[in-house]
Amino acid sequence: MNTDSDDTSLYLVRAGRHGADEETCLDRGLSIIGFHAVPSLEGVDDWDGISSLLAETFPDKPARAIGNFTGQLWTFTQGIKTDDLVVLPRKLTSQVAIGRVKGPYAYQEIDGQKRHTRPVEWIETEIPRSAFGQDLLYSFGAVMTVCGITRNDAVTRVKAVLTTGEDPGVAEVAVSDDTSAVRATEAMMESESEVRDIAEIARDQITRHIEQNFHGHDLARLIEGILVAEGWVTKLSPPGPDGGVDVLAGKGTFGLDAPRLCVQVKSQSSPCDVTVYRGLQGAMQSLKADQALLVCWGGFNRAVLAEAKTNYFGIRLWDSRDVVEAVFRNYRNLAPEIQAEMPLKQVWVLVPEGTEE
Repeated sequence: MNTDSDDTSLYLVRAGRHGADEETCLDRGLSIIGFHAVPSLEGVDDWDGISSLLAETFPDKPARAIGNFTGQLWTFTQGIKTDDLVVLPRKLTSQVAIGRVKGPYAYQEIDGQKRHTRPVEWIETEIPRSAFGQDLLYSFGAVMTVCGITRNDAVTRVKAVLTTGEDPGVAEVAVSDDTSAVRATEAMMESESEVRDIAEIARDQITRHIEQNFHGHDLARLIEGILVAEGWVTKLSPPGPDGGVDVLAGKGTFGLDAPRLCVQVKSQSSPCDVTVYRGLQGAMQSLKADQALLVCWGGFNRAVLAEAKTNYFGIRLWDSRDVVEAVFRNYRNLAPEIQAEMPLKQVWVLVPEGTEE
């Protein structure tokens, strides 16, 4: 597959605020955006036509919101060209999917409902967020449903991640001379400057801190600390071979009461495969554990996710996002030494309106 075209552009296209369309997109080879109230845009191929249609659809929206929505929908229907790249920061896992657009906009029926779509060939769907530099993750954190990503040589770096698995960093900044693309960027300028998903950005920073400071056995130590904060009595295996189990945990004064839990922790940045999952199943049976927790920092491939659905009440999966959420839930009760290694402070921010549909 050719990923070296000089005129390739890169776009952020989300799959629902909470990832509602994520699996459908990846399974069916599509990008699907929200804007459920907006009728078909087939045949509406100019900026003013989209703007007028949106003004009729959302009569109570302020002009700024209409301009913002127009920019997003123009970008999705007209700005994105065949063979451009799209990035989908996944909400259901801690991974990023990258795909190549394979055709024009279509308003088609998906599961009984008409949706705004583009056909996409998904090249990689399980890229760890840690493969990208913090500045690219910052761009991926735009709160928009759709926007162009142009800063810091983003296209070249994303192609490098697809080829080598590593982000080489900034080389040079590409600039577009396309007048309509510039107009879309101006209408949506918050998406690449002021307005970001602040929670996502903070989560990325904390994720990177944990990855750098709790690698290998230290990640197992952090997981044990979380379990202790949640009321488990634990036993942490020492560094070195662990027989497939890093932490044993139980309830009651001595940790002998049910449910009895065994935990396997993998700090690798790549997704775990199904052999690791099945190995934990075997360890769970050998130890007569009631439940198991498989922690893989880099997430899980689709085979693991599919198999895990059949044993939902037996084995739970945690990736880096789940670990960070567990830290948030339990931070005040974590051991002082862990808090010292990961100093956090909770803040409240106002969520901007009029950027995502």
